[in-house]
Amino acid sequence: MPARTWLLPPQKPVSVRDDVLTAAAAGLIALVPVVDLFVPANVHLAHALVLPVALTAFFVGPRRATVTGGLAVLALVAAGAERMTLTSENVLLQLGSLLVLSVLLVVASCMLDRRRHELAGLRRVSEAVLRPLPRRAGPVSIASAYRAAEVGTPVGGDLYAVARTADSTRLLIGDVRGKGLASIGDTELVLGAFRAAAHRQSPLPELVASLEGSVRWGLNEPGDAHAAERFVTAAVIEIPDDEPYVHVVSCGHLPPLLFHEDTVTPLDAEEPAPPLGLGALADGGYTPTTFPFTPGDRLLMYTDGVTEARDGSGGFYPLLERAAAWTGHLPDSLVEAVTSDLRAHAAGLDDDMAVVAVRRDEPRDAGVPEGLAVAG
Repeated sequence: MPARTWLLPPQKPVSVRDDVLTAAAAGLIALVPVVDLFVPANVHLAHALVLPVALTAFFVGPRRATVTGGLAVLALVAAGAERMTLTSENVLLQLGSLLVLSVLLVVASCMLDRRRHELAGLRRVSEAVLRPLPRRAGPVSIASAYRAAEVGTPVGGDLYAVARTADSTRLLIGDVRGKGLASIGDTELVLGAFRAAAHRQSPLPELVASLEGSVRWGLNEPGDAHAAERFVTAAVIEIPDDEPYVHVVSCGHLPPLLFHEDTVTPLDAEEPAPPLGLGALADGGYTPTTFPFTPGDRLLMYTDGVTEARDGSGGFYPLLERAAAWTGHLPDSLVEAVTSDLRAHAAGLDDDMAVVAVRRDEPRDAGVPEGLAVAG
């Protein structure tokens, strides 16, 4: 026998705000019969009783809206009895209308409350999947921005993460095929594999190979007719603490942008690998490409939700061209510049989007490394 599903959602904790709004609604209901005594007989105030029911329905919850609706009906009955018109056609019509509207408002409140409850649960799950990045990891300052394509969904198919080893900072940015809710499971798989392996001292190629194995095993589930179509583009980056370099392994992902003094350069990997999950197509291992990354330099990592955003005429967002104007920005202001300019450019953002900016701090700014923290 299937489990019974109740209409009312789980009850939320009562707040002072709820008590104040409920008291205000009850006061309005009590006021209507009193005012009704002092207005002409042809003036009807029954429609005003809908307002306190709506107030509690949309701002408090269905349980108190039910009580408020019942009080409103009783107030209308009291007003009709006071005027000795309770059985008149007009009052009976008002009673019927108020009862129907109250029921509809309670049903709407149930649906709204359930939606809020679902979104709150989804938000908690999403925050556990895509953890906020730290402001600093070792000698690296970090800023990020994220937007899921599906409205009301905090996490989609784009992902990022940061991990510390004993002597370096490792970063992951990736894009799961698909977007919105359907891709959250694959996002969790990739991030879980990175968190489990990235803090170890194994070389970067071994880390990427470990990610490939985990992703291929996780995505290719038995009986999944679309297993061959599931993959993850990713860039895995390592920034040593004591060396002025950055090492990049690209698995089909867009190249990070290096901001050095007044220049912006895409860091194209010399030997890019296939996306994670398609490693069987690779003819060799994973080879990092090394680039200079000196104190004061910044890296901008991003997903195709940025570069494939279109304006009203269908033109793609020219990130590299726009980035030339932001060479003096620190990570926070760089991320803000990208996201605000992207919103101004795009007719509508219909894909997941992730942006991460990092800066190798000057030695005097770096402070004490954060140890083995993992986030993302």
